[in-house]
Order: sequence, then C-alpha cells, then structure tokens
Amino acid sequence: MAYPTLSFLVLFILCNILASAKEATPLDGLLPNGNFEVGPKAVHLNKTVIIGKYSLPKWVISGIVEYISGGPQPGGFYFAVPRGIHAVRLGNEASITQYVRNLKPGTTYSLTFGATRTCAQDEVLRVSVPGLYSDLPIQTLYSTDGGDTYAWSFRANSSVVKVTFHNLGMQEDPTCGPLLDAIAIKERLPLKLTPGNLVKNGGFENGPHIFKNFSTGILVLPMRQDLYSPIPGWIVESLKPVKYIDSKHFNVPSGLAAIEFVGGRETAIAQVIRTVEQKWYQLTFTVGDAKNGCQGTMTVEAFAGRQSASVQFISQGKGWFKHATLRFQAVSNRTRIRFWNPFYHTKLHDFGHICGPVIDDVKVVPVA
Repeated sequence: MAYPTLSFLVLFILCNILASAKEATPLDGLLPNGNFEVGPKAVHLNKTVIIGKYSLPKWVISGIVEYISGGPQPGGFYFAVPRGIHAVRLGNEASITQYVRNLKPGTTYSLTFGATRTCAQDEVLRVSVPGLYSDLPIQTLYSTDGGDTYAWSFRANSSVVKVTFHNLGMQEDPTCGPLLDAIAIKERLPLKLTPGNLVKNGGFENGPHIFKNFSTGILVLPMRQDLYSPIPGWIVESLKPVKYIDSKHFNVPSGLAAIEFVGGRETAIAQVIRTVEQKWYQLTFTVGDAKNGCQGTMTVEAFAGRQSASVQFISQGKGWFKHATLRFQAVSNRTRIRFWNPFYHTKLHDFGHICGPVIDDVKVVPVA
C-alpha cells in the first residue's frame, strides 16, 4: 500500500525540480510581441494609425501610434524594418507600454531595441521604468543599412516592471517620430573573475541580447544616460556610445563579442580593478577592425596607473587584428584601466556609416 504514496512523492519532487530549473533559466529573448508581428485587427486601424488603447497585442498605447510595414511609404518615405516585417512609429508625445513579468527583484536586466528616427533631426526617444529613465538623442545615425540598435539597463524593484517607450517630440507633422521594430530583454548574469586575469568580462562575452536574424551592432549608452551598464564590468565614460558587436555579423578577434569605438574621440570605456600599490602589472589587449569596410589609420590609446600606450594600425576593413601590451605600476589598491579612440572614422564607400577600431581580450596580470 506504500507504493502509490512513494510514486506520488517521487512525482512531486520531480515536478518541483523541473519548476525550479525553469525558474532558474536566465531571461533572454524578445518581449511578448516584441517584434510587433502580431498586429491590430483591421477594425482597429485607420490606415496605419492604431485606434484603441489596447489594440496592439501585448502593449498599451497612448497618442498617435502607427503600425508600419517595412518598405516605401506614402509621402516618399522608406522605412527599413530589418528584423521582421512590421514595426511601430511613435508620433508626437506617443508611447507604448508593457508590463514585463517574472522578473527577479534586485536583478539587473538590459533591453535591446531597434530605434530609428524617421523625419525630424531632433527626435528623442525616452525609455523608462518606474523611478528610472533615459532620453536617447537618436538624431545621429550610426548605421545606414537598416537602423540602429540600442541597449539600456535597469534594476528590477519587483517581479513585474512597467517598461515604456515614449516620443518626447512635438513636430509639425503629428505622426513624425521614432520607429521601433524589435524589443528584447536579457538578465544580466553575475560577474566572475577569470583565473589569471584581474579584469572582469575582459572578452566582453557577457553583454546585452543580440538579435540573431539581423545585427548592425548594439549601441551601449554612456554612463550619464545609463546607470547600469549592459556590458557588465565596464563603464562607457564618454559622450557617445560604443558598439557591442558579435562574431556572427562582424569580425571579432576571439570569442563571441567585442567592442567597436564608433564615436571617435567622444568614445571611451573603463574598468576599475583591484591592485596592490607599487606592484607592477601587465595589461594586454587586442585591437583590429570589424571587417565592415572601415578603412584608414586607426588608433586605440590605453591608460593604466600613470602609464599609457598608443597603438596605431592601418585598417583595410577586412578583419585584421594585432596584440598590444602596456606595463604599468599601480599607485593605489584600485586602478582604472581605460581605452580611448582619438579619431573619427566612416566607411570608405558610405560616409553616413560611422565606424572605428575594435578592442577585445583585455587582460591584466601581475608581473613577477
């Protein structure tokens, strides 16, 4: 008579194990209808304008929000929707909102989203969660082959977080505003030190969600616009973003990801590491190009302690890279290592596409 009870107990334990495993899986993928491929019913559309607050599945809308299909548009516009077929366009003071569920309170998450201005030079997109927001000045286009992709991070205060994308603009054309074509979320995993390396995430393997079907790289905002970096361990301490690139769509010296300096002398990344005062260390890193047609003389400058190094190379835009070394002496128990790009670059045959040198494989080891 004990067997049914034992079987039930085993089944109960297995169910709990499976449930725990499911809960433990890090969140990494599109938000519900994050690519907007599930559109409003025809009765809720006035040409392209969505009628009704809850007419866009999984989203709550406010103001003039258009449901767009990629390609030529009335009035001579052309909207690229590289990550699918459909997108939404936010008009004057318009917004879309979604309540993201099953988050872990106290955990940091990054949003990856495709955002492109459509007509006005001064378009601003605000992305926000309760108690935190950032205004993205999207008038600068960093890619001309399908729109830019951004990453923005926040720390969850509860298991349900309200995420909002809002067009702050007031243009003469009330429909004029940014285009959103895909929105994904990724849980930021805890950082771990690699044995023999004082730098955390030195290969940039830990980063924001990357769209698999299309990528122009992901623009990571400066710290003044993003309190929690989507690239764990690293601070974007400049006026312009850096670009997080993946090995599927770009040339990466090693591993899955690297950083491209696309903002010229307004771009820098840094990390503070633990050191021993007066002790000597060796900083090594790899520089090169992303195999994206970015050509010319490129320079990456590295700083650590009171020492610095300038690494220069001539790029043919075909995926070449080289290794560099900087030996430095620590002046305290904390040392800031910093990388900076002093020049501006564009593709040789596409002056609207901003690009720059790539950095990867950052390591710091004590010198015996």
